[in-house]
Amino acid sequence: MSVRAVRESIQGQPFNDVLNELHAHTFSGSPGESDPFTLGELERETIAYALALYYQCEHCLVYHGKVVERLRTKAKLADWDWRQELVKAVLFLRTSQANVSKVEWEGWTASWRGFASRIHHRHPGLACAIAYAIGIARADEPLMDMAFESLKDRYPDPTTLLGVIRDIDRVVVFMKAATSKNRTDPVLRRQLNSCGVRV
Repeated sequence: MSVRAVRESIQGQPFNDVLNELHAHTFSGSPGESDPFTLGELERETIAYALALYYQCEHCLVYHGKVVERLRTKAKLADWDWRQELVKAVLFLRTSQANVSKVEWEGWTASWRGFASRIHHRHPGLACAIAYAIGIARADEPLMDMAFESLKDRYPDPTTLLGVIRDIDRVVVFMKAATSKNRTDPVLRRQLNSCGVRV
């Protein structure tokens, strides 16, 4: 009889249970417990994928990339190179108004709007949702303001707008925790292993 080693969580099972519950509340919902979603699962997962790019978390890129592919296939959506377009979007969104001149920011804004319209053509509203998410992630008020104006135009009903903002914010909060955990666990394991602690 072979014995299979089970890898223990560094953070402990109760913490991981809470993280798994937070994942459910963010992406799939917990029946009878979660608030209703306004954005679809595909939108939330695509925002998560963009944040995984932003945070450079390979684990999250693989996981959310597979989910996005599955949801796109299930919905029978037209093919487009969404992964490469999101890489370009994240590259665009790494620019901060605080780090460029006024003229550069104006040029950046015009370029971003042109690029975002390409994504909008394939998936309406997605580019501004990703911009808002990255704005939240780095507390970039000018980027959040710019993206909010687009979201406000897209979702003129205040209740719907609130739901969209909540959905985006929940994804950001979850992804900041998950990407930190997934990027640092291997380092923590290596460090603990060097002291003879196996987890």
